[in-house]
Amino acid sequence: MLYLLFLPLLQAMPQQPDADEIISKNRELTLTSSMSASISLIITEKNGSTRKRTISLLSKSYPDGTEKRLIRFLEPPDVRGTSMLIVDNENTDDEMWIYLPALKRTRRIVSSDKGKSYMSSEFTNADMSSPPPSDFKNRHLGNSGENNMWVIESVPANEEKSDEYGYSRKVSYISSDSWQVRKMEFYDFDNKLFRTIEIKAIQPGSDGKYVVKDMVATNYSNGRSSEINMDNISFDTAVDDANFTVQNLER
Repeated sequence: MLYLLFLPLLQAMPQQPDADEIISKNRELTLTSSMSASISLIITEKNGSTRKRTISLLSKSYPDGTEKRLIRFLEPPDVRGTSMLIVDNENTDDEMWIYLPALKRTRRIVSSDKGKSYMSSEFTNADMSSPPPSDFKNRHLGNSGENNMWVIESVPANEEKSDEYGYSRKVSYISSDSWQVRKMEFYDFDNKLFRTIEIKAIQPGSDGKYVVKDMVATNYSNGRSSEINMDNISFDTAVDDANFTVQNLER
C-alpha cells in the first residue's frame, strides 16, 4: 500500500541514461569526419621549468566507428620526425605504432604500454585513444545527475586490464547538456587520486561534433603537469586514406 502512495513520485523522477550509453555517446560526438590541426604539448616540471613540443595531426573517421590519426612531431630537434599512427577501433583493442627516427625503425605499441607516458608527458598512450567498451565496467556514482553533470565511474574489467591502464578506477565528469567530458580523475591501486585531466576548452564542429582544444593532465605523485593545446583546426578536410599506413610513418 505504501508503495502505491509513492508510485506517482517515483514515476515523475527523471530517468538517467545508462552509464555505458553516456560513455558511448561521448565518444561518438568526438568522431569528426576528418580534421587537421597543429598541436602544442607543453610539459611542466615540478620546479616550474617547461619543455614544448610542436606536433601536426591528421584524423579521419569511418562508417564502422573507426577513427584513424596520424601524429608527427615537428619540434624540438630531438623528437623531430617521430611519428605515431593510431587506429581507434570502436569495439576492439586500439592499434598504435610509433616510428623513432633515431633508431630508424617502427614498432607497435602493445597493450602493456597503454598506461605508459605519452612522449615523456603526464598523458598516457591510452589517453590518446578510446578504449573498447569491454575493457571497463561503468556505473553512475551517487551524485551523478546533480548540477547538470553525470559522474561515471569506470573500473577495468579485470586485473589484467587494470595493470595495462595503470589505475584501479577512473571517474569522469560529463555534462548532461552537451555529453562532453569536463574532467577525469584517476585513482591508484590504493584508491588514492594520483592524476587528473581537465578539459579547458573545446572546438565545436558540425552536427554537434567537437574536439578537445585544450586539456591539462596533472600528476599529483610527481608534481608534474602537461598541456595539449590545438590550433589551426580545420574540419572536413580532404584526407587521403594512404596517410594512415605503417609505411607512411617513415616518410
